Amino acid sequence: MTLRADWLPALAAFEAAARHQNFAHAAEELHLTASAVSHHVRKLEERLGMPLFQRHARGVILTAEGRRLADAAGSALSDVEGTLQALRKGRDDDQRVRITTLHSLAHTWLLPRLQDFTTRHPGVRLMIDTEVTLTRFDDGGPDLGIRHGPGHWPGLTAHHVMDDALIPVADPATAAGVSCAADIAKLTLIGDHARQGWADWFRAAGLHGVQLNLGHSFSDSTDAMEAAARGLGVALSREKIVGPWFDSGRLRQLPGPVLPTRWRYHIVYPSHRPLRPVARLFVDWLLETSAGERQRR
Repeated sequence: MTLRADWLPALAAFEAAARHQNFAHAAEELHLTASAVSHHVRKLEERLGMPLFQRHARGVILTAEGRRLADAAGSALSDVEGTLQALRKGRDDDQRVRITTLHSLAHTWLLPRLQDFTTRHPGVRLMIDTEVTLTRFDDGGPDLGIRHGPGHWPGLTAHHVMDDALIPVADPATAAGVSCAADIAKLTLIGDHARQGWADWFRAAGLHGVQLNLGHSFSDSTDAMEAAARGLGVALSREKIVGPWFDSGRLRQLPGPVLPTRWRYHIVYPSHRPLRPVARLFVDWLLETSAGERQRR
């Protein structure tokens, strides 16, 4: 006997009725009437020439033949559903880009600009991982990384995104009492884990042998900014991440040199595998956005 396409509605109704052992419940699941489910089942029984259910006042019970068909139909539909889910997941994955970067950059620079990317590419979904350690770009790992570093990493292609610089910042009350770099040396200084720090900045300011009055220290630069905004001391901020605190008026730039950072921001991806088209969209947007901001300066 050949399974034809017009058998499929009847098989679907039978499979649901077999699972529920109830035509009314199957009808609710399939958005049909109980009589429609019953009609489909009877049509299937007529084609097979055998009863699939024993009908009684309280409901229905599968016959031995019905049980065999229910097991086969359930297994087949489960396989089809699994395949459909895999196809949907594959389609969704084609539109997802996984990016790894620092929390400070994601929170203060990237997020305020992402609406432009979303407007241009509404179907693309970004998965942004923020972490301090350098992520491995193994198969199944991230597509892209935005890194603050020298620009050379083994096995990675790197494109320069933007430079950065270090500036001293403090809350408005603290800033009101500062007129020169020497005044900053007398204040509590907030530390972080960056390679360049206060000693470098004071040397750039022409102040040598300064005894640093270090207070709290933070591994995440956004925490250092927030600590400064709350009056816990003066922070040495990267220009690219301090914007939200300047915009809100919670931090102000203090007098002194703007010290270029030795490291710069780069967008990186594995050299050994082709860059997916959807990831290329993000790379192109990021480079265009940063270049546009440099030109407007």
